[in-house]
Amino acid sequence: MLVFVAAVTIGGAVMIVRASHRFRLARRLAESEETGRLETTEGHSGRAVDALGRIGKAMTSGKTSISLQQQLAEAGFHNPSTPGVYIGGKFLLLLIGLILFSALIFPLPLPLPTRVFLVLLGSCLLFFIPNFIVSRRRAERKQEVREALPDAIDLLEVCVSAGMGLDMAWSLVIEQMRPVSPTLADEMALVDLEIHLGASRVAAMRNMSRRTGADEIRSLVGVLAQTDRFGTSIADALRVFASTMRERRSTDAQELAEKTSVKLLFPMLLFIFPAMLLIAVGPAAIRLMAMIASR
Repeated sequence: MLVFVAAVTIGGAVMIVRASHRFRLARRLAESEETGRLETTEGHSGRAVDALGRIGKAMTSGKTSISLQQQLAEAGFHNPSTPGVYIGGKFLLLLIGLILFSALIFPLPLPLPTRVFLVLLGSCLLFFIPNFIVSRRRAERKQEVREALPDAIDLLEVCVSAGMGLDMAWSLVIEQMRPVSPTLADEMALVDLEIHLGASRVAAMRNMSRRTGADEIRSLVGVLAQTDRFGTSIADALRVFASTMRERRSTDAQELAEKTSVKLLFPMLLFIFPAMLLIAVGPAAIRLMAMIASR
């Protein structure tokens, strides 16, 4: 009996081990297939992006304006090939718009100039979609940096006042700010990387101000440059700068609150006052019209 129980136990253990081994093999195979599909998809998308970049580079003869590079950098696109992809995408959307709207509008029973105008209008709208996307990303990133920077400066001032070096405090603030503002944390990480590659802190901060387009970053660059030049206390300078940032944020909030009444004036004139006027004058006007009709 004991031999039978031992044999059953050993056999069951062997079956369990083999089943678990087959399960692990099946899971690895599924993961490898999924990884292969992802790599294939990324490869196709990468080739499409490279093709757009080549098209844009050919259209601009390999030269792009500094203002376009600055706008794309402020929107978070730091890759050197981004301007070519941007321009190539715009012309691809223009071509798609011409084909699509021609197929949709030319069969309509409209005069030829009207159809041509509608086709060109729709194509131009598609052509300017990348401009809208870049402008919106620039505004969102700048607003995120402006909102999160005072908290980052406060953390930096606390760390420096506690005796930490500026480099160590900067790295700690990056990790603390990443859940709050990934954009600001990434920009600060780029500053840290440039410093480790040999750039001065002021030069790296100037690059950060150009990438973000935020005036507050430029002010911070000036503060750090003065502390390096005159040897003043970094903690005191950061404390004063953080206080100035909080006052500026409070002033901006008060300014927005004061502008609210002016912004509400036009909606009230367009939507609220006509309804109130209709309610107040409507019954009297109906009675007056009835009296005139009865006579």
